[in-house]
Amino acid sequence: QLQLVESGGDLVQPGGSLRLSCAAYGFTLDYWSIGWFRQAPGKKREAVSCITKSNSNTHYADSVKGRFTISRDNAKNTVYLQMNSLKPDDTSVYYCARQWGMCTTDISTFGSWGQGTQVTVSS
Repeated sequence: QLQLVESGGDLVQPGGSLRLSCAAYGFTLDYWSIGWFRQAPGKKREAVSCITKSNSNTHYADSVKGRFTISRDNAKNTVYLQMNSLKPDDTSVYYCARQWGMCTTDISTFGSWGQGTQVTVSS
């Protein structure tokens, strides 16, 4: 069954770190760009980061630049999001999704959304 599964969310104190994983099942990750998104209660889903297929170029929202790092391990069919210096504003459900393109910004071009993983940053 084709799906993406996120994991790694947790409750963490401000300034702490987490690593999220996005594992692909039923398809080969190599051929797809993968994006991370987040959605807080009452807010729209927003793009956080994206890594392209083939050349693994990376893209980040301004709000996470310098703190988050996206990477992919095609051998493990998994994309990671390393999150450092976490802030309360980072509290959200984090989702990953795939795109046939090269991390274009149109969220409607992403599909196969995972179920999400909750990240809570609080003291």
